[in-house]
Amino acid sequence: MQYSNGLRRFIIVIFAGAALALGLNFFLLPGNIFGAGLNGIAQLVSAILKKTIGIKVDTGYFIFLLNVPVALLGFLKIGKSFTFYSILTVLSTTILTILLPVQRLTADPLMNALFGGVITGVGVGYSLKYGFSTGGMDIVAVFLNKTTGRSVGFLMLATNMIIILTAGFYFSWQSALYTIISNYALTRVVDSIHTSHQKITAFVVTAKAAAILPVIQHTLVRGVTVLPSKGAYSGKESQTLMTVLTRYELYRFKQLVSQEDPTAFINFVNTADIAGNFADSTQQEQIKAKVSDR
Repeated sequence: MQYSNGLRRFIIVIFAGAALALGLNFFLLPGNIFGAGLNGIAQLVSAILKKTIGIKVDTGYFIFLLNVPVALLGFLKIGKSFTFYSILTVLSTTILTILLPVQRLTADPLMNALFGGVITGVGVGYSLKYGFSTGGMDIVAVFLNKTTGRSVGFLMLATNMIIILTAGFYFSWQSALYTIISNYALTRVVDSIHTSHQKITAFVVTAKAAAILPVIQHTLVRGVTVLPSKGAYSGKESQTLMTVLTRYELYRFKQLVSQEDPTAFINFVNTADIAGNFADSTQQEQIKAKVSDR
């Protein structure tokens, strides 16, 4: 299982690097549109050097250099595994960005902005979904997400204002406006893929609560409220289990309940907000480790 997870993550590393390199070299760079986070800053530095002193340095080199101090933050504050795979993704992006030629597929700046944002957003989103990042401001956003609970996409959009303003002042406001469109497309894609901040409430009506409860509590590490219930048609006594999950856990939750009680009725309700103790993925792993040590 551990080998399978590692292989899956490695495939996502290559996929994410390819997505970012394609988005940059085929859409953002030819359209003079700037990406999000440190990738966008790397574009700005490369473009400013070329415009002011005529020195052309590939964006990929700046992507790597700017990610070194941020990788240290990830190592210290987020975790070794997260940082390791994030560094691999940065290397993958750097190498592919240097190897792939910068090629204009369309002269339409709106198409460049939208497709550049969507393609890079797919790379960022799937990296975050599998427990690491594409480096740069993603690491900062994940750190802030763990401390504030806010949407990663929202935090990434907030950190990109400096890129937009610099693009507007130094190049053109048209470039800045298309950069806003590109970054918005990126954040929407990221939030549609990386859904750990999206909560749902599950109501499970079952006659086998005793079998389902320990599975939910120990496998998913989620608290459960048990409500007595009774079938209006059958008149049979049952229990209704209520718990709050992230969308990440939805598929696994349905599997676990179905294994213990295939006849259970489950109702999922979107949850606007929560207050109180709700363990994130890091806290869940810590709780599992404590239980296994006993």
